[in-house]
Amino acid sequence: MPRRVVRLRDEVLSADGEALRAGVAAIQAELEVTPDFPPEVEQAAQEAAKNPRLPALDRTDLPLVTIDPATAMDLDQALHIERGQSNGFTVFYAIADVGAFVSPGDAVDEEAHKRGETLYGADSKVPLYPKALSEDAASLLADQVRPALLWTIELDGDGDTLAARVERALVRSRAKLAYAQVQEQLDAGTADPVFTLLREVGERRLRREAERGGVSLPLPEQEVRIEGEHWSLEFRQQHPVEQWNAQISLLTGMTAAKLMVGAKTGLLRTLAPADPRDVKRLRRTAKALRIEWPENQSYPDFVRSLDPATSSHAAMLVACTRLLRGSGYVGFAGELPEHTGHSAIGADYAHVTAPLRRLVDRYAAEICVALSAGDEVPGWVVDRLGELPKTMQASTRRANRYERAVLDLVEAAVLHPHVGESFDGVVVDLDDRDARKGDVTIREPAVEALISDDRELPLGTDVRARLAAADPRTRTIRFELA
Repeated sequence: MPRRVVRLRDEVLSADGEALRAGVAAIQAELEVTPDFPPEVEQAAQEAAKNPRLPALDRTDLPLVTIDPATAMDLDQALHIERGQSNGFTVFYAIADVGAFVSPGDAVDEEAHKRGETLYGADSKVPLYPKALSEDAASLLADQVRPALLWTIELDGDGDTLAARVERALVRSRAKLAYAQVQEQLDAGTADPVFTLLREVGERRLRREAERGGVSLPLPEQEVRIEGEHWSLEFRQQHPVEQWNAQISLLTGMTAAKLMVGAKTGLLRTLAPADPRDVKRLRRTAKALRIEWPENQSYPDFVRSLDPATSSHAAMLVACTRLLRGSGYVGFAGELPEHTGHSAIGADYAHVTAPLRRLVDRYAAEICVALSAGDEVPGWVVDRLGELPKTMQASTRRANRYERAVLDLVEAAVLHPHVGESFDGVVVDLDDRDARKGDVTIREPAVEALISDDRELPLGTDVRARLAAADPRTRTIRFELA
């Protein structure tokens, strides 16, 4: 399925790639991040790539496949699903085994602790691990035998977990597939039977999510599209297959969390329950937007009723993101923390499925491998459980700043020649202290920016917004009501 290109006046608004790459380099210098690694780290990674610690268990018989964005090379997960007994399912989920290449305290490990996670911004990625590992030897590339952490999760016909284990194994992905490609095949009825099973499991897990009170916000993703030296912007809605695939990752993370909570040793991703005052505020927002929210309808069910293609609903979804703020990590050994749950998921949850891109996943996965085998959790893992939440908190802030800065740069560069022109948009948020200021989403090109007026802005309303300023140097954009 081709990606949608947002057009204005029959022309894609774009900016020069060479200038933008210089701007991204300036952002990296400002945030003190770099895609390059110290020579000793590169050398250590290349040596590790040649000498992995391979497991004895061989599961290269499994017809695993990867499903990712088309250009991705850091492939963390490979999937296979089989029909189980009593109309149930067996989910095989292979996760890249960073521990087969990286040793505690070595040069690659210490550099990863400084970085925390991969930073993404247009075509300028700042990786967690050198490409010799993250995009080659440790990546689950097609037709390559790789060491992996293989989760085997048995589900009943309703999608509930019956049994699970994780173990080190050799695996081989049969194909590198893209979301759009798989969705197109599903829609045409020509997809491999494994994706029919993925749809079945995904839909059952989505129903379970609703029953748990879990919620995900279906906001379109703002993306930079690069064609040669021309950079443009677009909003992209998720394909259904992405949601089903995400449910497999959530299932694995919940399974890992249950294992760690049961052993009172682990590393969880947490989000405290929403403050009732914030929920009341959201109800006032819904009323202001003239969106019906029955008193007996829960917040998750209300979110599932919203259509992001409707202007007022899009503004409501932006307002709902406030309840997702404050997520973090907690490490523990011997005693459970006061709060273990993740309110948006409706269960205990751990990050274990993206070790090539997040440092924390490697540690949580090592805990699960040990617990699943009935072994002691390695001391080098336990020793760092206290500091890892702080490391990840800092890296998450840095990643958010990097991504936002790159988007701000591209937005300003794309719009710079069009100062004074007016665009169709929707006011999606208001400043808490001044309702004359807020945020507007411009559809063509796909831009999110500040807007102001001398009167209160009409939240959730279609507006004409005049571009008052767009400065690539300061990465700032400002609209006014036309």
